[in-house]
Amino acid sequence: MLTIGITGGIGSGKTTACTVFETLGAPVYYADTRAKELMNTDRHLKALLQEHFGTDIYQEGRLNRKQLSALIFNDEKRLQMVNGWVHPAVARDFESWLEEQSAPYVLEETAILFESGISSRFDKVILVTAPEDMRVERVCRRDAVPAATVKARMTHQWPEEKKTALADFIIYNDERHQLIPQIISIHKQLLEWFLQKN
Repeated sequence: MLTIGITGGIGSGKTTACTVFETLGAPVYYADTRAKELMNTDRHLKALLQEHFGTDIYQEGRLNRKQLSALIFNDEKRLQMVNGWVHPAVARDFESWLEEQSAPYVLEETAILFESGISSRFDKVILVTAPEDMRVERVCRRDAVPAATVKARMTHQWPEEKKTALADFIIYNDERHQLIPQIISIHKQLLEWFLQKN
């Protein structure tokens, strides 16, 4: 089984691309979604968060994400610390999930794949990309937030050019290239590679 990382900046359309891969039979592990859930269910992770941010960071057993974001968003040291707790928990969870899969390849979708230094864990990496102004517009529409908020989130992600240079496959989700044919092409290449290896 091949493990494929799929990433992209905020608003690039990672989830849309993953949905297409799923229709082609590829299981997808949504790391960012699972990370949010693990912060509510992983005992060790919860204990670390409560120890450093106070027990009131959890309300009725659920993490107050807005409160945590306010505490770490503009504090690089705290952000790195929390990421240092969350990434190992997600990695363990992914390994457990992987044991249940039997497809030729699986995808792990994560926004900060390169930034978190985990790209070496994957056999190949796919980057979903789109122009910044398009990504900002998409997120503003999706989350009903101002452009300044989206751009502030983008500062925590690498520029597109840096990620493009490191990716094995690039999907252009820019409304000029058709999305589905690009994904089908990558899907076929991955299946061929799997067959060659087995």
